[in-house]
Amino acid sequence: MTYSVIVPCYNEEAVLEETHKRLTQVMSGMGESYEIVYVNDGSRDRTGEILRDLQKRDEHVKCVMFARNAGHQLAVTAGLDWATGDAVVIIDADLQDPPEVIPLMAEKWKQGAQVISGKRKARDGETAFKKVTASVYYKVINFLTGGMIPRDTGDFRMVDKKAADVVRGMPEHDRFLRGMFAWVGFRQDAVEYDRDRRFAGESHYPLKKMLKLAADGIFSFSDKPLKISTWLGVLYGFVTLCLLIMTLFFDIFGVPLGGLRLYILICFVACTLHICIGVAGEYLSRIYDESRGRPLYIVADALGFENEENED
Repeated sequence: MTYSVIVPCYNEEAVLEETHKRLTQVMSGMGESYEIVYVNDGSRDRTGEILRDLQKRDEHVKCVMFARNAGHQLAVTAGLDWATGDAVVIIDADLQDPPEVIPLMAEKWKQGAQVISGKRKARDGETAFKKVTASVYYKVINFLTGGMIPRDTGDFRMVDKKAADVVRGMPEHDRFLRGMFAWVGFRQDAVEYDRDRRFAGESHYPLKKMLKLAADGIFSFSDKPLKISTWLGVLYGFVTLCLLIMTLFFDIFGVPLGGLRLYILICFVACTLHICIGVAGEYLSRIYDESRGRPLYIVADALGFENEENED
C-alpha cells in the first residue's frame, strides 16, 4: 500500500522546509510506503532550488518542474498524472490545511470511502469579506449544480486510485477539481477540521484568481446560466406589460412622463442583451480553449521518478 501526497507550489520558499518537515512526520508515522510529489508551478523565488535540495536529501520526494506558471488547478492535475499511490492526498504548501488530518482521512479510506474531502469547521486568519463571499458562492453553486459540491470544502482531500484515474482521464482545460471529484461519484465522505492561518509568506490566490476559479466551477458544472436569457425574457415581458399598464393609467389621468419610460425600456433591453451575450461568451470561450488542443501544462524537468520523460 502506497500513499501519494501532491503539493502544488508557487513562490513558497518561506514555508517549504516546515511543510516538508510536518508532512514527513505525519507520513512516516503512518507506517506505510509513501511519496511526496511537489509540483513547482513556475515559481519565481527559490522554490525550485529548495525542492531540488529536498529531493536529494529525501528519497520519498519527487518533483515536477513546470516550464511556466500554469495555475493551481493544473499543478494539482500534474501531480495526479505523476502520482503512483493507491491513495492520493492533495494538500497546499501553505499549511493552512494541517497535514495531521491525513491519518483521519486514511482511516475513512480503509473503511471503504473513496473520496474523502476536508471540510472546514473554522477559517482562522481569513477576512470577513472572504468568509461572506465563500458562503454566498457555495450557496450559488449548489443551487446551480443541484447540491453536488460539498459545502466548505476545498482541494484538500484524499482520493482512491480508481477515482484519481477517472479524473486523470478528464481532459478539460478550465478545471475545477473539487467539482470533478464530486462528479465522479464513488463513495464520498468528509473529515472536519479547523483551517489555520498561513504558516509564512503571502497568499497567492488574490481576488482575481478566486473569481476565475468560481467562474470555472459554475460554467463547468451547470448549464443553467445558458438559460438565463429565457428567464430574463420572461421578466422583460412582465416589466413591459407593467410599463404599458402604467402608461395607459397616466395617460388617462393626464400625468406627463416625458421620455422617462422610453429610457427605462432602453436600459432594460440593453442590460438583458449584454447579460445574455456575456453568458454565451463564457461558454464559447471554453469551447475555444478545448478546440485548440494545447497541453494542460509543460514540464521542464522531473526529479525522482523512474521514468523521467515529460508528460502532459
